[in-house]
Amino acid sequence: MIDYLKRTWADISLDAIKHNFCKVSEILSPGCRVMAVVKADAYGHGAGIVSRALKEAGAEWFGVSNLDEAMQIRDEGLNESILILSYTQPDKAAQLSEYNISQSVFNRRYAQQLSREAVKHGVTVRIHIKLDTGMSRLGFFCQEEAVLSKTVEDIEAVCSLPGLIPEGIFTHFASADEEDDGGYTQSQFERFNFVVGELERRGIKFPLRHCCNSAATMRFPHMHLDMVRTGIILYGLYPAPWMKGLLPLVPAMELKTTVSMVKTIPKGIPVSYGRTFKSQGDTTIATVPIGYADGYPRVMSNSADMLVCGKRAKVVGRVCMDQCLINVTGIDGVDEGSVVTVIGKDGDEFIPVDEVSALSNTINYETVCLIGKRVPRIYHSGGKMIGHLNYIRMQEDLL
Repeated sequence: MIDYLKRTWADISLDAIKHNFCKVSEILSPGCRVMAVVKADAYGHGAGIVSRALKEAGAEWFGVSNLDEAMQIRDEGLNESILILSYTQPDKAAQLSEYNISQSVFNRRYAQQLSREAVKHGVTVRIHIKLDTGMSRLGFFCQEEAVLSKTVEDIEAVCSLPGLIPEGIFTHFASADEEDDGGYTQSQFERFNFVVGELERRGIKFPLRHCCNSAATMRFPHMHLDMVRTGIILYGLYPAPWMKGLLPLVPAMELKTTVSMVKTIPKGIPVSYGRTFKSQGDTTIATVPIGYADGYPRVMSNSADMLVCGKRAKVVGRVCMDQCLINVTGIDGVDEGSVVTVIGKDGDEFIPVDEVSALSNTINYETVCLIGKRVPRIYHSGGKMIGHLNYIRMQEDLL
């Protein structure tokens, strides 16, 4: 039985996530598959239930940031392939092998450590070689011609280490979401292909080559190769505002709260901490139980809108840790218990994630990832509520 406190919650459409996965699949080059990136708790949407929905939609690979995230998917009973995109302690080799989790390898020293641990425990670990073609984060350095020969030699040596099974090779694009990046993404792709070609000439061929993030997947079909890694677009959000329309996506998440109190104040009354807002006349104020501890940034103070009864209402005064206030003067029907939409649709009005992100001077990725863990996730499919995730009470329910 699903039970949640109707205070502040995130409504998540699993149908939207499946729709977005299918739309991505439709534009892929023949033979290319999708790695569904579900790191950061599926970008704040809830990795467990979302991963199951993506499996139903056809996902065969999942991308995560660390071993705990990988184990979360395994704990959900999913047996699909998983790649850890970042660092895992080499002494976890036995666990990687036991749970059939692939690990990124980004330099020779790390590979040697992972190999020693694998041999020590009598196991094999599947690995994906990470190339640094222009991100300068993790990976075998490939940004200068002078080092390419040594880079290829290092990778060749890694591929012969005992206990490791080279399964894939990949890179990450730094600016594929920029409308004009001066050809930087193409240059990264060319560096990647050069190294892969050199390795193939030495008899080393990888079953999986993957470069494309969400932006590149939409923009550069010639870079699809064997697999693409899509994250943000699976959740119905575009990597950059200018990319809207390149793919028909449906936002998966709406953020809701409720009115806890309505009051009318006369002219000149200060509102919230710091008295940054004073009423200019008789003003109807609604208090809503959402604040920066829920992931609604304090910078929204006196700037953002929310939706109530199908109308926009301005946030007034400073956003508090657990509450904030909105000006509902002239909006009919607002009462205690009225549903307020923080992100999403109400009637003909719509507040997209990007609007909140712009006011915060950040990107939609960060906005959804930072929605707090005390905000329950409520899942819908086929017009019905079918699941509930409450992090504080450690409950996950499916009907």
